[in-house]
Amino acid sequence: MKALFIGGTGTISSSITKLASESGWELYLLNRGTSSREVPAGVNILQADINGDESVIAELVKDLYFDAVADFIAFVPEQIERDIRLFSGKTRQFIFISSASAYQKPLNYYRITESTPLSNPLWEYSRNKIACEERLMAEYRKTGFPCTIIRPSHTYNDRHLPLAVHGKKGPWQVVARMLEGKPVIVHGDGSSLWTLTHSEDFAKAFYGIMGNPAAIGEVFHITSDEALTWDAIYRRIAEALNITAEMYHVTTDFLSACDPDFTGTLAGDKSNTVVFDNTKIKRLVPGFNASIRFDEGARRCVRYLLNEPAAQIPDPEFDTFCDTVIALQETAKRSFRP
Repeated sequence: MKALFIGGTGTISSSITKLASESGWELYLLNRGTSSREVPAGVNILQADINGDESVIAELVKDLYFDAVADFIAFVPEQIERDIRLFSGKTRQFIFISSASAYQKPLNYYRITESTPLSNPLWEYSRNKIACEERLMAEYRKTGFPCTIIRPSHTYNDRHLPLAVHGKKGPWQVVARMLEGKPVIVHGDGSSLWTLTHSEDFAKAFYGIMGNPAAIGEVFHITSDEALTWDAIYRRIAEALNITAEMYHVTTDFLSACDPDFTGTLAGDKSNTVVFDNTKIKRLVPGFNASIRFDEGARRCVRYLLNEPAAQIPDPEFDTFCDTVIALQETAKRSFRP
């Protein structure tokens, strides 16, 4: 079996690359070759920018035919149009990585299935993913283009500690605040439920979709069945650090007013309770079960951060943001006290 991954070295895709390679697939990765992650031995590299000259990509794949092509880095409909042009007639299956953030905000019913409506007025990223899905399904209905759509929720690996409120330089500054005994901001009151999925678990289900004719024309989300409150998530991170974290609650509206970038990632995603029904993927991939609980996942992420100096990237701008937001809220609270 032969597959092409567009990307293949990211947070989600690196675990799939490893599993597919170990399982005997003839695997090609099409990317710019700028990732520092090691690619498994035997994987073929097609070095090019998928968002560059389309004729270059067409030349690279002109003599290749695939059982599955997966695009991990398509975000807007124009990129899907390009993929349709490049891979029509060249693959038995085209897999698009969409996003569970595309599901209805706010939800009408707490338990999410693949038939939950798609609508997210709060985040352009999600609306673009919806548009990509619609374009693919239209092509499937019109020409039989063999697409499968996957909607991951918050998927992480050992190198990416999953958080809700952090700066542009990653998670280290939140961990540093915990270690220094400083309060860390948790959106809302910390009681909304969230689902975290380790990429190794995600890869097991994704592998069962690859080359599977029963997946053509279908949509699946792949998540853990574990739903934790955000307070519980931060407690598990603190426990992995062998400390007790001081969590400071700030409303999503206030955080979004202080930094508009949080409007999409919080109001349009992480501030909403999400509980996923994984019946459909488990029916297609018998035996699939997410086995890495977040207490274990948090320990693995923390171990990586503490042992990898290059991952310990200070973010003084975010640190100041946290201190300022907390000070403003404390000042407001004091103004109402006699």
